[in-house]
Amino acid sequence: MKGKPQIKITKFQSGSADRLQDYDYTVQLLINEKMQITHMAIESTRLAANKTLEKTTGESGYFSKLRIYPHVLLRENKMIAAAGADRLQEGMRRAFGKAVSLAARVKRGQCIMEIQVKKEHLEAAKKALKGACVKLPGTPTIRVVPLN
Repeated sequence: MKGKPQIKITKFQSGSADRLQDYDYTVQLLINEKMQITHMAIESTRLAANKTLEKTTGESGYFSKLRIYPHVLLRENKMIAAAGADRLQEGMRRAFGKAVSLAARVKRGQCIMEIQVKKEHLEAAKKALKGACVKLPGTPTIRVVPLN
């Protein structure tokens, strides 16, 4: 049995974290249903949001943080789909499967990602998270929380 696959998420925090008290709003990405999200979907969501924010606000105009970690191991019992495969394959016997991917289990209403911004960059943060929602399964929602 081999180990788990390498996690694809490179950073869990990005932006400027040295001036957290200067930010006015936190924009959160919330999930509306119970599900599992693969590490590839989490990484593509993070990349989409951060790329949009860096273009509009610059490196020091925001601070983003992923709030979930993919710790669940997804396994797959591969089946042969060729002619005469029924003689070669064992079906569901010893069907433990190989580790294929990692996923994070999220509950209903759980925050996946949050971005802290100043008042002038609030609309840019909303737009960035709206574009990042496309990369996730289900229908996430965006919530704005004032910090002061």
